Amino acid sequence: MKTAILAMEDGSVFTGRAVGADGESAGELVFNTSMTGYHEILTAPSYAGQIVTMTCSHIGNYGVNETDVESENPHVRGFVMRECCFEPSNWRATASLPDYLKHHNIVAIDGVDTRHITRLLRTKGAMKAIISTTDKDHASLVKKARASADMAGSDYVRDVSVKAPYEWNAPTNPKYRVVAIDYGIKRNILRLLEQAGCAITVMPATVAADEVLALDPDGVFLSNGPGDPAALPYVYPTVRTLIKQKIPIFGICLGHQILAHALGGATYKLKFGHRGGNQPVYHEETGRVEITAQNHGFAVDTESLADQDIQFSHVHLNDQTCSGMCHQSLPLFSVQYHPESSPGPHDSRYLFEKFTALMDAYKAGRSAA
Repeated sequence: MKTAILAMEDGSVFTGRAVGADGESAGELVFNTSMTGYHEILTAPSYAGQIVTMTCSHIGNYGVNETDVESENPHVRGFVMRECCFEPSNWRATASLPDYLKHHNIVAIDGVDTRHITRLLRTKGAMKAIISTTDKDHASLVKKARASADMAGSDYVRDVSVKAPYEWNAPTNPKYRVVAIDYGIKRNILRLLEQAGCAITVMPATVAADEVLALDPDGVFLSNGPGDPAALPYVYPTVRTLIKQKIPIFGICLGHQILAHALGGATYKLKFGHRGGNQPVYHEETGRVEITAQNHGFAVDTESLADQDIQFSHVHLNDQTCSGMCHQSLPLFSVQYHPESSPGPHDSRYLFEKFTALMDAYKAGRSAA
């Protein structure tokens, strides 16, 4: 098979097999600790601009299908595996992983030491990297990796956000009208909002507040997404206006970070981020530890919100970073993880019930007025 090379900005170079499309692609190299769910990871818009290394040793065993996708197409810049399966065994499979990667023009490599790569990332932090099947010059590839765009300061939201509003599948006799602002939304979020009785209008990241308010929503959802939240100044005015209207707001991941910025806070880049389906989070209110699915490289600076009426509701137990917050007097809350999972555990699905409870109170208040 054709050779592929992975080169990192620190000068590390790994040679393996090309198991995806021909060509080369650069991005931020990160690792994901999930043992399954690679198809959902590939299609999660939050991975735009990144090359993902899977720490599980065998990837592709159950192939791919048309159901387990979180968006229309893959968004990763590249895919790194210890061993890729070419002959999947699952009754739901419609194609093999290598065929899927080639079809969607994703450059991928296997036959490399992913344990070594992960240890490098854990020690030095997420790094710029490149995968190539065309350039075999190690020095050239390292130079290209170093010259590629930094994740900090990059706006990938414009690339992945919907370009025009659309209506998601409405349930029969919906109880709530929700506007979901798409910074890179996953489909399972929409499915769970639908199951909660929401009729959903998905709107672009660039939407103005008056466009949202014109729909008279019972609640607003701020979605997950890729890149640096500090590089998105065009989204904050809309969220600030919605906060002033006291409409219930629920944010997930990038939506959580955007909410923090809109409230006057700040975010910072983590060394290597949190990515995988086994991340422990402590819920301050209940004293319970939730096992969560996470995918982010930035975190909210809690000190920057010290003057706000904010309760930091969830804490990541591995590094004590902020994993959730809620306002003490306004109907808004957010988490730095994925309660919709896909892939991952379902420990945090109660957050969708919390959102509907806020919308119930909002509707009751408007009726009384």
